[in-house]
Amino acid sequence: MAVSRILGPDGQPIKTPDLEEPQTSRLAHLQRELQSHPTRGLTPSKLARILDAAEQGDLTAQFELFEDMEEKDGHIASEMNKRRRACILDWQVVPPEKSPTPQETRNAAQLEELVAEVPDFEDMLYDVTDATGKGFSCLEIEWHRVEGFWLPKTITHRPQSWFSLHRGYRQELRLRSDKVVDGVMGEPLQPFGWLTHVHKAKSGYLERAALFRQLVWTYLFKNYSVGDLAEFLEIYGIPLRIGKYPSSASEKDKATLLRALASIGHNAAGIVPEGMLLEFKEAATGDPKAFELMMSWCERNQSKVILGGTLTSGADGKSSTNALGNIHNEVRKDLRDSDVRQLNTTLTRDLVYAIASINGLAPDGPRRSPLLKLNAQETKDLAAYAEALPKLVEIGVRPTVKWAHEQLGIPMAEANEPVLGVVAPIPPAAPTGTAALTAQPTGALPSLTPPVAMQPQLAARVETATAAWLQKIRALVESAENLEAIRDGLEQLLPGMSLEQYAAAMGQALTAAQLAGRSDVLQEAGDLHG
Repeated sequence: MAVSRILGPDGQPIKTPDLEEPQTSRLAHLQRELQSHPTRGLTPSKLARILDAAEQGDLTAQFELFEDMEEKDGHIASEMNKRRRACILDWQVVPPEKSPTPQETRNAAQLEELVAEVPDFEDMLYDVTDATGKGFSCLEIEWHRVEGFWLPKTITHRPQSWFSLHRGYRQELRLRSDKVVDGVMGEPLQPFGWLTHVHKAKSGYLERAALFRQLVWTYLFKNYSVGDLAEFLEIYGIPLRIGKYPSSASEKDKATLLRALASIGHNAAGIVPEGMLLEFKEAATGDPKAFELMMSWCERNQSKVILGGTLTSGADGKSSTNALGNIHNEVRKDLRDSDVRQLNTTLTRDLVYAIASINGLAPDGPRRSPLLKLNAQETKDLAAYAEALPKLVEIGVRPTVKWAHEQLGIPMAEANEPVLGVVAPIPPAAPTGTAALTAQPTGALPSLTPPVAMQPQLAARVETATAAWLQKIRALVESAENLEAIRDGLEQLLPGMSLEQYAAAMGQALTAAQLAGRSDVLQEAGDLHG
C-alpha cells in the first residue's frame, strides 16, 4: 500500500504504515511468552507485592492475577458475563448528529455496509468489553482489500500483560519491548492498527482503576474459606485414631504402628504388632456455617462491585423480593447504558473512523465522521403509547414522527417500501327506492338535516337513469332557435312514457317531499321545547 497522508483519530495528519502487517508480527518475544499463575499459593503478602509492583509500572503479574481470578472463581465469571454480554446489542452507523449533509448521509449508509462485513462482529464486541474488569483491552486489526475497499481481515484480542503504561503528561499504552521510542521504553501503538478501549471503574491512574482491583481481596478471603471448608469436610466425621506402643518399641515398630493407623483410616482394615494398642476417640465435630457465611459475604460484595446490587444474582428467600429485584435490575441498566456509551465512543474512533478514513469516506476528519450506535434503548409499551399519543397531540404536543418510531422500536419505512395502513371498510349494498331514503344510520351525519343528508344519496340513485336524458336535453337547448322549438323537442324525447312510469316518478318525489316535511315539523318542535 502506498504511503498516504490522512487524519488520525486526534485530527492530526499521519502517515499510515503497511496495514497488511500486524504490529505484533515483529515482536516474537510476546508470541512465545507463557503466562504464570499468581493465584497458586496466593497469600496476603504475595497479593500486596503484586499490587505494589503494578503501581510501580510492572503490570504483568497483576493482569495474570486478573486472568486467574476470572478463570477460577465461578461467581466472578458469572457476574462479569452478565455485564459484558448486556452490551452485545444491535447496532447501526449513523451520520453526524448535527445537520448532516446528503453526502454524509450517503457515506454513513455505505460505511454501515462495510462494517457489517467485519468478521465475527459479536465476538469482537465481547472482547472489547474485557476492559470492563481489567481497565483496558487492546484488539489488533489486520487489514486486507476487498473489491477496492480496505477492511479488517481479523480483529484479535491481545492479553493485557503484553502492554506497559507510560506516565507522562497523559498515560500512554505501549507494547512491551526493549525498544526505546522518544525516550520511553516500549513501542507506541500503530495508528489504525489497534482498537483500544479504556474502562475506568474509578478515577485515577489506569493501573489502579481496574474493576478487578476491587475484587482481589474478596477473592483471596473466599479462596481461604473454600480451602478451610474442604479441609474441615475431609476430617469431619472421621474418628480420631490413637496408637499406643510400649516403651521398648523400636523406631521400626513405631513406623509400623503409624502405617497401621493410616491404613485403618482409609481402608477400614490394618494390622499392628502384638503388644501395641489402638484407641478410637469420638469423631470431630464442628459447624461449617462459618465458612459458608464468609463465602456468601464475599460473593455479595463481588456482585455489588460488578452489577451494583445483589438481588439480580441469586435469591435467599428472605430479602429477595420481586420489587427489590426490579430496583436492582434498574441499577444494572444504568451500568449497561454507561458501558454502551463508552463503547460507542471507542468503536466510532478506532473502527468506524478507521474504515472511513482509509477509504475516503470521512473527508472532513473525525469531527464529521459517521458514528456507530449500539441500540440499548428498550421499546416502550405500544398499548400505553397508542392511548396517550393521540391525547397529547390533541392538547398541542407536537412530537416528531422519528421520535415516535424510536420510542416504539418501529423502523422508519424506506422509499417505495410497503407499509401497513388502515383498510377502508367495504360499503354495504345500497338499497333502492323508498328504502334508499331511510337507510342512513342514526347519527351518521349529526350536523345535517335529513333533506340535506339525503341529497347525495338521491343524486347517486337517479344519476344512471337521468344522465342520458339530461344529455339529450342539453343538446336540444343548445341547438334550438326559440322556446317553441325546445317545447316541441321535449315532447319528442319521451313520447312513449307510460302512465305507470309517470306514477312511479311522482311517488318517489312525493315520498321525498313527505320526509322533508316531517323533518321540518320535528325540527320546529325541538326548537319550541328547547
